[in-house]
Amino acid sequence: MTAAQTPGFPLGAWLSDLDDKALIRLLELRPDLSQPPPGTIAALAARATSRQSVKAATDSLDFLKLAVLDALLVLHADTHAVPVSEVRKLLGERVGAGDVMAALDDLRERALVWGDTAVRVAPEVASGLPWFVGQATEEVSDRSADEIAGLLGELDDAQNDLLARLLEGSPMGRTRDAAPDTPPDRPVPRLLEAGLLRRIDAETVILPRIIGQVMRGEAPGPTELTAPVLQTSSTTPADVNAAAAGAAIDLLREIDLIIETLGITPVPELRNGGLGVRDVKRLAKTTGIDEPRLGLLLELAAGAGLIAAGMPEPDPGDGTGPYWAPTVAADRFVESPTATRWQLLASTWLDLPARPALIGSRGPDNKPFAALSDSLYSTAAPLDRRLLLSVLADLAPGSGVDSAEAARAMVWRRPRWAVRLQPATVGGLLAEAHALGMVGRGAISTPARGILAGDPDVDVLAAMAKALPKPLDHFLLQADLTVIVPGPLERELAEHLAEVATVESAGAAMVYRISEASIRRALDAGRTASELHTLFEKHSKTPVPQGLTYLIDDVARRHGQLRVGMATSFLRCEDPALLAQAVASPGADRLELRLLAPTVAVSQAPIADMLTALREAGFAPAAEDSTGAVVDIRARGARVVAPTRRRVYRPPTAPTAQTLGAIVAVLRKVASGPFASVRLDPAMAITQLQEAAINQTSVVIGYVDPAGVATQRVVSPINVRGGQLTAFDPAAGRVREFAIHRVTSVVSADN
Repeated sequence: MTAAQTPGFPLGAWLSDLDDKALIRLLELRPDLSQPPPGTIAALAARATSRQSVKAATDSLDFLKLAVLDALLVLHADTHAVPVSEVRKLLGERVGAGDVMAALDDLRERALVWGDTAVRVAPEVASGLPWFVGQATEEVSDRSADEIAGLLGELDDAQNDLLARLLEGSPMGRTRDAAPDTPPDRPVPRLLEAGLLRRIDAETVILPRIIGQVMRGEAPGPTELTAPVLQTSSTTPADVNAAAAGAAIDLLREIDLIIETLGITPVPELRNGGLGVRDVKRLAKTTGIDEPRLGLLLELAAGAGLIAAGMPEPDPGDGTGPYWAPTVAADRFVESPTATRWQLLASTWLDLPARPALIGSRGPDNKPFAALSDSLYSTAAPLDRRLLLSVLADLAPGSGVDSAEAARAMVWRRPRWAVRLQPATVGGLLAEAHALGMVGRGAISTPARGILAGDPDVDVLAAMAKALPKPLDHFLLQADLTVIVPGPLERELAEHLAEVATVESAGAAMVYRISEASIRRALDAGRTASELHTLFEKHSKTPVPQGLTYLIDDVARRHGQLRVGMATSFLRCEDPALLAQAVASPGADRLELRLLAPTVAVSQAPIADMLTALREAGFAPAAEDSTGAVVDIRARGARVVAPTRRRVYRPPTAPTAQTLGAIVAVLRKVASGPFASVRLDPAMAITQLQEAAINQTSVVIGYVDPAGVATQRVVSPINVRGGQLTAFDPAAGRVREFAIHRVTSVVSADN
């Protein structure tokens, strides 16, 4: 009979009987067991049954697998082997036998369960359940949250106080009123009758899991042992991709706007990090982006390295700082193809270690969460996003769900994460996914599916390029001097239009407004009236309004009559009367203009100050270089040379198959070599002593006292906690404590 067939056989012996492929699979599923590599099979078994490792292993289990573990603990599989048939019998008709066997096979692969026809679990598995033992197996309820809330609303103060105490502390309580013959008018019998408490025995009651969830304001569940069937919406994959592409275009346009705005006016960082509430409101007003969305975009830009806190160049010069400003990488980003820019932001969001949805809300300390602050940091956020996309990816192409349905599926897949996977939180994640173009109309987009699956970059870029609408080479001019752009423009055309017009309405179809100020801005940048006429005549699908032609000619005729140069600066004009008017204008006195000739005046004011003052006085000056050509002297924007350090989430890297194969090979060699039992691993000692405490058996321990004296003692373990063994020592006739790290060997006293 093999170890796998022997009822009650310890985990170490069961692992020894596994082949190398099964051991490698175990280390793949539970990477913490290989870091650092265990010295022996026994040490591997001890580590696999430790509380910390068990909790990590149960973190990725769905509700069915956790319910199977719950059933095994109810059947006391932590103390003796339990026939698999008993597990199926306990779970009854709630789930098929095939599903139970598949769950057991998965749990065996993870070494959370071992054995064949009769199986065992480690005692520490109870700590990996997100509920008390039996609450998933023995509590079955089909009552809705509204029904439970209605019952809770009818309780008196005594009943409410009793439930509140169980909710705040342990859900299990001891009371004599749990006995069946207790007068029915007392609080406990009334709560038992209403199903708001469950009787364990004549002196013990427990607050049902579903009742506790409703009292905490959580969505109740899961209760079904089979994966929930979701209510989905349906559309075509092409429609999903089109909606996602539209969201991506809006996202990139707004990221560009943030980069431009912060380049013009860097925002000072708070002393404790992040941006102040007033600065965010000011930035939202300047960009026209609402604050919740602005918070998400700022986090994305920072995560992608497009903005950072530092001392920008040029220095704002007010002596404060650091400032949030664009990085030098932002310039390369702006010039990159649309699909490449989207992929950078989408990948950044997927692994973004922050929860932007919290910005503006208040934390437990009643302080608001600041944008770009460390208070938003969360290593769980990337896990939740991937889980959401996995749920969507498992649906048929084009099928989508709302936040409530997505939350229901996510909680079933990861019950241990239930507290943070409530509909409101999942709704925030879903909204972010829509904003990123990862999701369209509630369904995952094709490019997002590729990123989630780890497809090559070239395939992801091709999928997004296919989804994006073809750039337009035209727009529609209106008689009221507005320009309607029915889709994304070619990059060069978009830049030219942005020079001569101002965005009035953003969206799928953008609206620009042409004005005297916008035309003058284009002329300031070096454009000529002829170039502007050509731009509109060539690219407008509608006739060019006559009013626009007159406006361009009128602004161009007045533009540049006054010329500003270096003296520090000079002012030149072919019309002596106009120059005299400019020198005598209000506000020009601060420029200290001095006439050198009827057509030339000089000043010690910088060129930029000269241009600003004359424009405020109602003139339309232009800057010129040494050859007399009009030049654009607008500031190019502040840049942070090197981004400062921010906490970045890096998913743990799994050991390679070659590494795991080498670890297993060493375990096999040690197990069969002369050094198989040279050293006792502390984790192995804990496991053996816990087994003895559970089975109430005596053991012989090798022990080295603080003086370095080695002895052997027969003890009866009581419990193992905090690195200490509490045991009864018959030789001393009393209970004593032993440091686990000083235990050198553990052998059954019956051997």
